[in-house]
Amino acid sequence: MKSIEIKGDLRKSTGKKDSKNLRTAGKVPCVIYGGKENIHFSVDEKALKKLVYTPYVYITVLEIDGKKVNSIIQDVQFDPVSDRTIHVDFLQVFDDKPVVVDIPVKITGLAPGVKSGGKMQIITRKLTVKALSKDLPDTLDVNVDKLQLGKSIKVGNLVFDNLELLSSKNAVVVSVKLTRAAKGMAGAALTEEEAAEEEEKAE
Repeated sequence: MKSIEIKGDLRKSTGKKDSKNLRTAGKVPCVIYGGKENIHFSVDEKALKKLVYTPYVYITVLEIDGKKVNSIIQDVQFDPVSDRTIHVDFLQVFDDKPVVVDIPVKITGLAPGVKSGGKMQIITRKLTVKALSKDLPDTLDVNVDKLQLGKSIKVGNLVFDNLELLSSKNAVVVSVKLTRAAKGMAGAALTEEEAAEEEEKAE
């Protein structure tokens, strides 16, 4: 998993007035937990954009007053009117402790069902996994080279090295839907088969 380094400033006060002043100054109040004690700090709002407005998850190396802490984003709060980031929760990660995080799904390959006129539908775009931070992938690659018309791939069909899938095993990740065009093709094929049978009977 890729990492991003962001600098933060330790907060001396954590009250609502202080948080408001920080936001006015273009900074975002944050907290990192999971270690010996929670750390309250602030970061520049612009520096968070590459972390917040993306489907991907990054190991965030937070440099706070000269000390570096590895973390991942756990929760983001947005202003309901302006959609600006107003608070971020980070979870400190350790090399020997697994973490739970949502990883985006990436579809690879070409489904035979699509070649037959079907329409591919990605139902689940992120899956919840549990793994050590060093084993977390950028994406969960799901190959559809064997996905036939009217079939689907569920979470229970997937296996990835060094991580545990926590999403429901019955949850559909991707499927190939039968379209009208595909039904027409199937109907035409059936008619040809029936015609062949009739020829055999005639002989």
